[in-house]
Amino acid sequence: MFAQKKFIQFIIIFFAVFSICYFGTLLVIGLSVPGGSYSPFVAKYLNYVDLLRNSLLAATKFILSFFNIPTYRLGDYTLRGSNGRGIKMIYACIGYGVMSFWIAYTLATRAVLKKKIIWLFAGLLLLWVINVCRLALVLVSTQHNWSFPFGWDHHTWFNIIAYTFIFLMMYFFEKNIKANHPRDK
Repeated sequence: MFAQKKFIQFIIIFFAVFSICYFGTLLVIGLSVPGGSYSPFVAKYLNYVDLLRNSLLAATKFILSFFNIPTYRLGDYTLRGSNGRGIKMIYACIGYGVMSFWIAYTLATRAVLKKKIIWLFAGLLLLWVINVCRLALVLVSTQHNWSFPFGWDHHTWFNIIAYTFIFLMMYFFEKNIKANHPRDK
């Protein structure tokens, strides 16, 4: 009975946190884009989505320059290679769905707060790195006219790889919790 109560508590916290993160991000996007329900305050002070996009594009540009692949930014959303082909990073490319899932999972677990925070930020950093690698590969593939395996697009591949890493992190996170709390085994 106690285990069932803990599981129900986990599910409630998981879905509440996921909903806040995911739909909260959609709200910030909706209030930050001019037109409609635009809020200058949200756009100027709470728009973490643009910061995330800029960090992803800047890191991608840096990584590619490390490999002597010249790129340039065109506006807030686009990174192009020397031949003019490039990537346009729309909101769906930012990865807030997988990040929301990871945040919800770590905060819903029974780990102590310090451990949750460490795993939360480590996981978010890993997901960010995976996204940067994806963007770099997509940009290089556009330069060379490469196609993705099985005809799947880069969003599908990103989700497969990101959730694979999330499930691996979940495994090691749970293993770490059990090692520190043997009575929960």
